[in-house]
Amino acid sequence: MFKLPLLFIATGILSFVGFHVLSLFSLGTWIGQPPRNPEGWFRIHLLVLDWGTMIAMGAVYQLMDVVLQRKLYSRKLGYVHYACFLGGSTVLLIGFLCLEVSWIAAGAVTAWTGICLFAWNIGQTMRLTAKWNAITISAACAAGYLVATGVLGMMMGVDFVHPIWGGIHDRLLAAHIWMGTVGWFGLLITGFSYKMLPMFYLSHGESTKRPRIIVLLWNAATLLGALHFLMNGPAYLMGITLVLILAALILYEIHIRDIRQHRHKGSPGSGILWTVYCTRGLLVFAGFLVVRWLVNPDLFGNARFLSLTGWLYLYGWVALTILGYLSKIVPFLWWTHKYGPLAGTRKVPVMNDLINDRYVKYGMAGMCGGLLLILAGLAMNGIPLVGIGGCLLSVCSLLYMSLIARVFTR
Repeated sequence: MFKLPLLFIATGILSFVGFHVLSLFSLGTWIGQPPRNPEGWFRIHLLVLDWGTMIAMGAVYQLMDVVLQRKLYSRKLGYVHYACFLGGSTVLLIGFLCLEVSWIAAGAVTAWTGICLFAWNIGQTMRLTAKWNAITISAACAAGYLVATGVLGMMMGVDFVHPIWGGIHDRLLAAHIWMGTVGWFGLLITGFSYKMLPMFYLSHGESTKRPRIIVLLWNAATLLGALHFLMNGPAYLMGITLVLILAALILYEIHIRDIRQHRHKGSPGSGILWTVYCTRGLLVFAGFLVVRWLVNPDLFGNARFLSLTGWLYLYGWVALTILGYLSKIVPFLWWTHKYGPLAGTRKVPVMNDLINDRYVKYGMAGMCGGLLLILAGLAMNGIPLVGIGGCLLSVCSLLYMSLIARVFTR
């Protein structure tokens, strides 16, 4: 079972490296440019699809086994899903670079087929187990939002060639982004954190009621936000959506504190500590968004502010949380695969020997520093500062990922 998650994670690592190598070639200045162009579509989908979603899918396959204590419905289907998703996303990326609509369409349909296979595989595993809680419901909803994100993306592709949707392309784009970032990544990260954080902290006795409320609030925010964008709803709907997200994040932070209070381990590791810090940063920013909305309901009318928000959420929370968790997930998967069968028969290294926690701390701090420079540059419209921050982020990201990849040599 460990080979399938490792395949997704290894592929995601290669995509992550490719993304940052390409970013260094442009000296990070592409970040300060409007993303709605072929190069921007290529870079964003390389990061979101071939890295973030690829890693997330591999983690889901592994964590389902841990959470449900049951084998995956079909490993063979998992490999078919991998082939469809990787092949489709690769063709999609080439289509973006070459601006070939036929390639974009073929790639999108193939990648979406892989997403549907993933959702079916996970859904069947959950159905046969019939073990529903905040973790499994979050994962199921996240998979559903990923499927919906793909549908909206294909609708945009059709509208690009044949404008049959009545001029709602921008609405489809906004809902596509919202479903993918808030629905898919948001519910997946918070959902599996209910299981992983207690494991990393060796925590027992924390509340199980609070996560259920968070799931309800997060789903409500995802659906209401998507409805607002699709229907071009009144400004107050976005205000309600932001309040729902803020409430969910407040409860999520309280839940993390509850886990820490019931812990039986001094430190869960630097990577996990940084994910906690990033969540607190996102909570503060969500509060700022609510206040800003009260002052100016046209919150995302400014393209620069929209770009700043996207980078803070996607890299500042989603990416850094995934990277922090990788510092624990990859050593666990590799140790179990390579040394698990040998444990008890001869001396084997412990999992902490596979990765240097001090370097994890330096890597996470460096990436956060680069991101802060990018955000400062975007806020002040300072392209040189954005470029410096982008280069620092890419260099630190590559060094950090080399630390993760080195685990496979141990």
